[in-house]
Amino acid sequence: MHQTSAPLEPAARHTVTPRSSASDWGLLLIRLTFGLLMAGHGAQKLFGLFGGKGLTATGQGFAALGYHPGKVYALVGGLSEFLGGLGLAVGLLTPLAAAALVGVMINAMVTVTGSHGLWETRGGVEYSVCIAVVALAVALMGPGRLAVDRIFRWCAGGWVAGAFALSLGGIAAAVVLSL
Repeated sequence: MHQTSAPLEPAARHTVTPRSSASDWGLLLIRLTFGLLMAGHGAQKLFGLFGGKGLTATGQGFAALGYHPGKVYALVGGLSEFLGGLGLAVGLLTPLAAAALVGVMINAMVTVTGSHGLWETRGGVEYSVCIAVVALAVALMGPGRLAVDRIFRWCAGGWVAGAFALSLGGIAAAVVLSL
């Protein structure tokens, strides 16, 4: 007996549905909360908003840490937090936004918190590590369906996006620390 067989179907077929899932909304919640808080942290440095000291006083603080000219480094740090935070919040240029935050946090760990150990209660790296890891994780996962980046194929997350964010953030931090 001869049997005719139907064409084999792939074991798992990827389908795209127009509806968003709970994970899309969860990722949006993380991006909005984390991104807007980081943008607010940058706005404290840049504009003196939300109880911040503004660019001049922040620049003096940076100069006391050995960054000269302090105001220029305060501007770079503040813009990195502000624009990186906004980028993550809306999901725009996500790997680049993550790189900005990773770079700033590496600098914070090396110059401010690293000598105080792990825990924030003693001025340690805990907070900076959390920020860097969340930013890197969002780059790895991609911004999700509820993001501006969804229109760009290159911003779907993955190993390349994560490596880009970590490498660029690390290189930028190394350059700043070497100046």
